[in-house]
Amino acid sequence: MNSIKAVKEKLLKKEISAKELTKSYLDRINKYNKDLNIYLTISEKEALEAAERADKLLSEGQDLPLLGLPIALKDLYSTKGIQTTASSKVLEGYIPPFDATAVEKLKNAGAIILGKLNCDAWAHGSSGENSDYGPARNPWNKEYTPGGSSSGSAAAVTADLAVATTGTDTGGSIRLPASFTNTVGLKPTYGRVSRYGIIAMASSLDSIGHFTKTVEDSAIMLNVTAGKDNKDATTPDVPVPDYTKKINENIKGLKIGVPKEYFIEGLDLEIRKAVEDAINFYKSQGVEIVDISLPHTEYAIETYYIIQPAEVSSNLARYDGIRFGNPRKDFGDEAKRRIMLGTFTLSVGYYDAYYKKAMKVRTLIKQDFDKAFEKVDAIIAPVSPNMPWKLGERIDDPLKMYLADVFAAAVNLSGIPGLSVPCGFSNGLPIGMQILGPQFSEELLFRLGHHYEINHDFYKKEPEL
Repeated sequence: MNSIKAVKEKLLKKEISAKELTKSYLDRINKYNKDLNIYLTISEKEALEAAERADKLLSEGQDLPLLGLPIALKDLYSTKGIQTTASSKVLEGYIPPFDATAVEKLKNAGAIILGKLNCDAWAHGSSGENSDYGPARNPWNKEYTPGGSSSGSAAAVTADLAVATTGTDTGGSIRLPASFTNTVGLKPTYGRVSRYGIIAMASSLDSIGHFTKTVEDSAIMLNVTAGKDNKDATTPDVPVPDYTKKINENIKGLKIGVPKEYFIEGLDLEIRKAVEDAINFYKSQGVEIVDISLPHTEYAIETYYIIQPAEVSSNLARYDGIRFGNPRKDFGDEAKRRIMLGTFTLSVGYYDAYYKKAMKVRTLIKQDFDKAFEKVDAIIAPVSPNMPWKLGERIDDPLKMYLADVFAAAVNLSGIPGLSVPCGFSNGLPIGMQILGPQFSEELLFRLGHHYEINHDFYKKEPEL
């Protein structure tokens, strides 16, 4: 398994050079991308040049956290000199003159950028099918969605087309694809990773995270990307610990909450069983399991789909086809739908009835989590009520598509972190659970996730391409 830790070890032992490694990934991308539609842009020249620089540093005994490791970026991340489209024809041909802060940090840590990954256009979606360049396909079964909006990012890791990838999570867009592809997906605390240079969807909800093979790899990635950024006022000046340091500490005596609102009628029975088995495992490890309630969960999806389109309509207003980008007629149906919904909820006469009320409910949802974390250290829940669905199955029913985020959106409304960890399979398709904690508790989430992972072999399974 090509985890960050395993690949880095090979590089340091000189078992493989960064250039050989990068070329092997590029060859694999060229072989499989046509069927999977994961990469929108392959930056072969830039990647091989970066690999040569990495080999020089390795030969000099340098040891950066991601030195020589080939990764890829969701196509919302601005990349200097490399096309960035947000999977929308509106931005087709746009070459940013700068790197996003997260990209800059990854490069400074020695990472090699293989290219840009497919996603729902502007991150609007739960299946990847709203991409203007066609959907990425789930490597476990190409007829099914890998989840969205970070569809290509999740698919790239599980298909071994990158060692790790970046994503964004506004209402589940990292955790849902991670769950659908047997990868580890982290949605950090809001503001833990800078949003500067990342094309905004809904600014008060967007969290900048990543996909990896293992929980420890996820901790390594966050060590690189987390921290205060003067270019993003929403990044607090909170110290960044070494997230790998306490990952092996005992979990006995911790308290995990199980919210009744996440185990409702309509939850797929195989998902319920997989998550309940995980809960029973933690119980066997000396963790206290506590039944809790998050009473305003039932209003989360309605609240989310008022606040998010309102912010979308504001953010997309800048794409007028005058300063950069293509004409607005190139917006896809889903972008137009969200612009209209958002503009309506912000308009005179409707602002108080919809947006203002939604913001009040958002506060209540956050208070539910705050009260729960007075009793428990973390919460475990399903990521989605459904298994991955077939491509085309929900594309004509936006409401059904939106309901895929029913267990995920409340986390973004509250600004807390969530870690999706593989916990089972059903009919050959993966199942994930999410571990949630108070703001800036990523260290604890990694500890809980890692303890589960090393006692189960789900994460080791790979699809046959």
